Amino acid sequence: MKEKIKKFFLELLFPRFCFGCQKQGYYLCKDCESILDVSGFHKKFKTKEINDLYFVTEYKNPLLKNLIQRFKSEPFIKELSLPLCSLITAHFQLLDKKPDFSDFVLIPVPLEKTRLKWRGFNQAEEIAKQLSRFFKIPLINDVLIKERKTLPQVKVSEKERKENISKAFCWQNKEKIQNKKVLLIDDIYITGSTMEECATTLKDSGVKEIIGIVIARAKSGQDNFRNV
Repeated sequence: MKEKIKKFFLELLFPRFCFGCQKQGYYLCKDCESILDVSGFHKKFKTKEINDLYFVTEYKNPLLKNLIQRFKSEPFIKELSLPLCSLITAHFQLLDKKPDFSDFVLIPVPLEKTRLKWRGFNQAEEIAKQLSRFFKIPLINDVLIKERKTLPQVKVSEKERKENISKAFCWQNKEKIQNKKVLLIDDIYITGSTMEECATTLKDSGVKEIIGIVIARAKSGQDNFRNV
């Protein structure tokens, strides 16, 4: 009951408006969601450490860019995890050949502790929480740790990204994931440097298979966020 009352007053004082059409009560209404071109197609994508990658769409629609930027940049809107995750679940529901993730666990790409304190939440973890409910599989957030500060990847060149993120992560409590399959969650896949470095660390801890899931895949130069 307390949560319902709290939600009522929050909606009264800070009403939600759709980022697309300004309809009240939503951050993303169904009509605007329909123009985001959620893919019902999947093509196998394999790298050195990642066995496959699922993404909803290309990072080019202005509405999608605005949603993700407001999720990651000040003033942060943590609740955008819900409509953004609904795009991911819609993608999986549209696939003709639906993957079976019943024996996987979810691990979000972590934030370094000072950046987590600044933002107040880890956007990848918020998405992973929703996916944990959708896939009915565990979320593990205390194994993969970002121990070293790095420059935001969007602020360094494509060539420098791999070096910037190198050895930034470590593992702990590896007994929780040894010989397990992992869904590695992030918001956007660009050059793949961050996800690949995370996957390398996870493989070192004993993980046997890693599949990435992101909202969008961006081409170089498309990821010009504000303050991310």
